[in-house]
Amino acid sequence: MAIRKILTPEFVYVFLSQLALSFTVNLLVPTLPIYLAGLGAQEETIGVLIGALSVSSVILRPAVGKALMKVPERKFMLAGALIYAVTSISYIVASPFWPFFIVRILQGVGAAFFYTASVIMVINISPEAHRTESISYFYTAYNFAFAIAPAAGMYMINLMNFPSLFLLCTALSLLSVIFALRLPKKSNQPPGSKSARSGLFLDLKTFHPAVMAFAGNFLWGAVAAFFPLYAVSQGVANPGFFFGACAVTLIVTRMLGGRVLDHYGRERVILPCLIAFIASMTLLSFSKTLPLFILVAVIYGTGIAFFFPTIVAYTVERAGAARGSAMGIFTAAGDLGAGVGAVIMGVVVHLTNYRVMFLCLAFVAVISLGYFHYFMKQRSKSP
Repeated sequence: MAIRKILTPEFVYVFLSQLALSFTVNLLVPTLPIYLAGLGAQEETIGVLIGALSVSSVILRPAVGKALMKVPERKFMLAGALIYAVTSISYIVASPFWPFFIVRILQGVGAAFFYTASVIMVINISPEAHRTESISYFYTAYNFAFAIAPAAGMYMINLMNFPSLFLLCTALSLLSVIFALRLPKKSNQPPGSKSARSGLFLDLKTFHPAVMAFAGNFLWGAVAAFFPLYAVSQGVANPGFFFGACAVTLIVTRMLGGRVLDHYGRERVILPCLIAFIASMTLLSFSKTLPLFILVAVIYGTGIAFFFPTIVAYTVERAGAARGSAMGIFTAAGDLGAGVGAVIMGVVVHLTNYRVMFLCLAFVAVISLGYFHYFMKQRSKSP
């Protein structure tokens, strides 16, 4: 069975390491904006501080991807998780702007190390015939954390305090280190040509999916930074339920639909995902109650569930032997999108309001759909 070929000991340990660190990341998604607001930070400042993590990792991702063509993935995963542990506990003493900004920058370095290495490890150990299915299952590690951690984070700060939250994040980061230590010390990167190893791999074959990753994460960066504040302003005590509903949708959709991804053309999967992004952001701009927020989460989560595994597989297939460098650039584009989305939409919401901001995100998704239809899809047909 395909599932037995996918669930190797290597896959299980990298999955568990990803799960532990992803809990750390998602505990902070709805809580850090509220923490910063409580310290007196304005919306545009919050956008910069939240987005700093993603932007900082952009510089490192391509270099990490290239290095992973020679260095074992395990080393970068360990370094990334340890950096997360140190920076998580540093939140207790870091105040906005510059101390907090520096901590976010360093945490971005940890993200660049860990997440680039973990994705490439899964790609390299996956059976080629079931690669997209394997990637889809792997992403459920983040989804499980996404389903539980945001609501748990809000529960913790309402019941206890922020230092307790940051200590929990530190402990989970160290747990990720423990699982990563069980991974093989050798590299899983397949041998490639000398030219593939000599420089960064960036041409039209991998540029197009990188642009799509940028656009997809642009939406997520803005939603993660500002939906918690918007939900609280509408009287929703725990914005984590939105992220939890989105994550449950991701888990169910990926577990039930993961096998479908390897049997359909990439373009046939991407198109409805982009439509789901447009519909969800448009609906969110007019939503003010928890039931409507949950509906938005289901639509948005369905789009994400199929979009990112498909784009990752598309990138790997077109990169050939230079998959390490290609994935470094791909993940850098995603981080850049998340960071830029938070920063730009922070300015937009400061100058206008949340409704306008969410409509702007819907427009970004429309632009992405146009780019996909007229450029990426057409060029993918050419030899």
